[in-house]
Amino acid sequence: MKYIITSLILLFLTACKTETKETINTVSIKEDVAFLASDALEGRQTGSDGEQKAATYIAERFQNIGLQEKGTEKYFQTFSFRPKTDPHQEVNYTVKDGDSTITGTNVIGYIDNKAENTIIIGAHYDHLGYGAEGSLHRGERAIHNGADDNASGVAVLLNLAGRLKAKNTNNNYLFMAFSGEELGLLGSNYFVKNPTIDTKKVDYMINMDMVGRLKADSTLAVYGVGTSPIFKQTVTANNSKFKIVAKESGVGPSDHTSFYHADIPVLHFFTGQHEDYHKPTDDTEKLNYEGMQTISNYIFEIITDLDNNGKLPFRATKNESDSVPKFKVGLGVTPDYLYDGEGMRIDGTRENTPATNAGIQKGDVVMKIGDNDISDMMSYMKALAAFKKGDTTKVTVKREEELIEVEVTF
Repeated sequence: MKYIITSLILLFLTACKTETKETINTVSIKEDVAFLASDALEGRQTGSDGEQKAATYIAERFQNIGLQEKGTEKYFQTFSFRPKTDPHQEVNYTVKDGDSTITGTNVIGYIDNKAENTIIIGAHYDHLGYGAEGSLHRGERAIHNGADDNASGVAVLLNLAGRLKAKNTNNNYLFMAFSGEELGLLGSNYFVKNPTIDTKKVDYMINMDMVGRLKADSTLAVYGVGTSPIFKQTVTANNSKFKIVAKESGVGPSDHTSFYHADIPVLHFFTGQHEDYHKPTDDTEKLNYEGMQTISNYIFEIITDLDNNGKLPFRATKNESDSVPKFKVGLGVTPDYLYDGEGMRIDGTRENTPATNAGIQKGDVVMKIGDNDISDMMSYMKALAAFKKGDTTKVTVKREEELIEVEVTF
């Protein structure tokens, strides 16, 4: 497959670079996000022309940083699949032989330090185009630029790639921008099954998905700390900036899961859900760029700390999703997944839902549903599992210091 570098990409890269090799890598996190989340890429839906432009841009950035090509075709590793629905309704896909087969593209670069083991650093770059399956937008067709999800993760990945050149040389580094994450971790799953390096010599994998919205309280979720015995200590010892919410499980709705299932230790970084998730409003001006740089610094410090530890042992963790109760109704809110206080705090609401119809607001903390006290996310989901569509119950929320009881109809 041939990739033509568009004039748009060339102009952007030229504007971000100077003529000397010493400063050629000084593209900022904000500049990378600005390109990847621009309207010109039309939401980077898997297999679309916009995703191809993003792939070409990332490959150009890898080349400028000085990474070796580690795909099957230079920096690119393509994979094909058939969508569950007709792809031609929403987007101009790259197809094979005139059929509906979609081609996704992983972008892979490598730092070869002649070391025994390799660290994989990854982030997905695909998104929802004009509103593919998974969009929470209700309205006119619009571009879903995905600034937080996940131009933010790719920008931090590129920042780390530049910083790790000739640094922490006891490991090699494989940098991967995954395609097809929004469709079910397709790109990362394909790589694990068709690796371009020896995965038996992978030390550990770091994943960054939605790291662009660090809040004022500096809460940062780090998942997978139970997948190797040293992770908890390392995550804690190198932290001086964040309120860490640590989760042991190596399984979650992002690409680190593919590597965990291959018995590779994983760490996944995440700044939390928000009301712009999977909507056209997830745009560049809403990101915390200083926070993204701080996260990059933190991950770099973790890598530095682990540089002399050799290959880390893998440890299986309990799949927390196995114990999640099934429920048929919801309040119609976005939970604050990083909240660690009593109850379940609401990070966003949607119009014409049981919550908004009852007067529940963003920032409210759900304390009770029916006869069920709510202490955390799990108890919230267990409480919902007791109801069905059409049921009415009392819900108690804490708004600032006041407890408010409302009647909710599901």
